[in-house]
Amino acid sequence: MAGTLILVATPIGNLGDLSPRAVEVLSKADVVACEDTRRTGRLLAHAGVSAPRLLVVNEHTETAGAGEIAGLVAGGSNVALVTDAGTPAVSDPGAKVVEAVVEAGGEVEAVPGPSAALAALVVSGLPTGRFCFEGFLPKRGRHRSDRIGELCREARTMVLFEAPHRLGRTLEDLAAALGGDRALSIVREQTKLHEEIWRGTLAEAVARAGKSDPRGEHVLVVAGCPSSAPPSESQIRAALDERLAEGLSRRDAAAAVAADLGVSRRAAYQVSLAD
Repeated sequence: MAGTLILVATPIGNLGDLSPRAVEVLSKADVVACEDTRRTGRLLAHAGVSAPRLLVVNEHTETAGAGEIAGLVAGGSNVALVTDAGTPAVSDPGAKVVEAVVEAGGEVEAVPGPSAALAALVVSGLPTGRFCFEGFLPKRGRHRSDRIGELCREARTMVLFEAPHRLGRTLEDLAAALGGDRALSIVREQTKLHEEIWRGTLAEAVARAGKSDPRGEHVLVVAGCPSSAPPSESQIRAALDERLAEGLSRRDAAAAVAADLGVSRRAAYQVSLAD
């Protein structure tokens, strides 16, 4: 019978967050794929799990390791996949492994648990009903500027990861693009002894970062772009008058105004009939 690939979430700081189910899966796995054998070895020792075969799957070996793991699963092995901290495949190795196993017709399961992105989101004080996860921004160049440009139009709460040595620059770039008055929360060293949660504006965060030497991984939770008020009837009527003056028919003018102002064609046409 074929085996199973099981993605196991591991603590992002506090070892007490390792779930009983995670311990059970790790203890029964034929192979544990991990980023760092030393770190995972310490985790297994803490959980009282005798180390099975450990297979290194990190950012450098994931492509090659994905095929090997797919073969192990197809051959009947149960493979547990962990990363150094948090949920695998989210800004960490794992996605390519899952893709390879799925393409080979294998089974994939998950043992949910710690997630730095979700933990930071729920304590941020910002809206959580709709959010997007951006992970790490590109480090430089056009890809970085393009991504930040896209965030200017993002209405959902945004969750980003950042390394301490790039924190100041990222805050400056976000403040320049999104505005210094945009609200955010910064969470550092989650679930660890020196965990810190800071809330304020991007401008305040830039000033704060310039006065200290940031340490530890940071999660930024940034408020989305404020939704603009819908256009008033007078604004729609003025736009219609301009289009009609260009020689468009009432129906075509309504369609053009609907596209320009983001209203429905029916609403624009009804305003045109009221003239």
